[in-house]
Amino acid sequence: MNGPGQPGSPDRSGPHIDLDRLGRLLGDPGLAWLVERVRRRMERDEPITGPLTLTTPTSAERDAAERLLGRTPRAGRSLTVRLDAVDTVLRRSGISPDGLAAAVTTLTGAVARLADVREQETNAWQEAYAPLAVLRPELAEWAHKLRTDGLVRRLARTPHAAKVLLAYATTALRPLPAQPAVSLPAFAATALGNAHALDDGTPLATIVLSGIRALTGFPDGNGAEWRREAWASAGLLRDALSSTVLTLGLRGTPALDWMTDAGEPAVLTLRQLTHDPPRTAPGIVYVCENPTVLATAAETHGPACPPLVCLQGQPSAAALTLLRHLHSHGSTLRYHGDFDWGGLRIADALLRRVPWQPWHYTAADYRTAAAATPLAPLLTGPPATAAWDPDLAAALAELGVRIEEETVLDVLLADLGP
Repeated sequence: MNGPGQPGSPDRSGPHIDLDRLGRLLGDPGLAWLVERVRRRMERDEPITGPLTLTTPTSAERDAAERLLGRTPRAGRSLTVRLDAVDTVLRRSGISPDGLAAAVTTLTGAVARLADVREQETNAWQEAYAPLAVLRPELAEWAHKLRTDGLVRRLARTPHAAKVLLAYATTALRPLPAQPAVSLPAFAATALGNAHALDDGTPLATIVLSGIRALTGFPDGNGAEWRREAWASAGLLRDALSSTVLTLGLRGTPALDWMTDAGEPAVLTLRQLTHDPPRTAPGIVYVCENPTVLATAAETHGPACPPLVCLQGQPSAAALTLLRHLHSHGSTLRYHGDFDWGGLRIADALLRRVPWQPWHYTAADYRTAAAATPLAPLLTGPPATAAWDPDLAAALAELGVRIEEETVLDVLLADLGP
């Protein structure tokens, strides 16, 4: 047999083992199957006694067993060797006075007990998660989930790689959210020493993006656009031009002032909002979900329309940046969305990021609208909650119809009128 422990390597042999004879007898390649199985038993702390059977043995394996035992093994298609007999042969012949276990250790090297190996691996994995201990308190629940959901093990494979991965992840998460917003590659270069460290598909990007979602409350999703918005929720910009938000009646920059005077909607990019945000903040800013509301308000009220922001579905990085800016500068945000489960989820996601007050968006408003819409379509999809009005979700479940913003346009436009 090859490798350390081969006869002639005295470092693994006891003082009484006859290495030459052991190599010729138990070290015969025809007995490799027997030595391997004995070693597995030793690893599992199982007794090295009783029979071992090899199905369809070769003639070389039969001959080796015969030389070992000094007799022809029992006839049959399989080959059975009793370990007690092998142990007796080794002891009585003086080849291995301490028996079969000592002989196998000499031939193959020290045997690590599987129980010890598992304990060491468990301890190593516990140590791998040590970097999570320095995270801020608001990430404690996320850190606990990482320890238990298997994501880190799947990405890193080994405890050492996991510890390195989590050390980099905690380093990246420590300064987030970035204020002001910064390019994602530039952030990675500064924080991690590698501009591509947070590129899509890397284990580090997966972990850090997971932490960002826990930090900012960004909703579940997938796809390139979702990832871009998720990064942007923490101030990390992969593309500062694709993320936009619709506004009407908002002032504070020369371009916004001009559009407001013209009574026209404005499309603001994330780049504009991070480089030149509005320099004024109105007392009240209305926020809607659907662009039809904003377009109709422009047609109806024109330059007289008060400030209105449209999310166009899930709040984009640009929308969140604008609304956070307005809120931090004193604006009160009043929000309305679709009365359906998807609308509630969008509103709840927004509420986790920036405070707002309901704008005709309560259980009472829903019941009034449903009563006035006898042909309203039925609700579909899984239920959601409404943190701003717990009765709203219960009302949706009770009535079972969806009321889109377009259905209550007259109510919303009345608020926006002079």
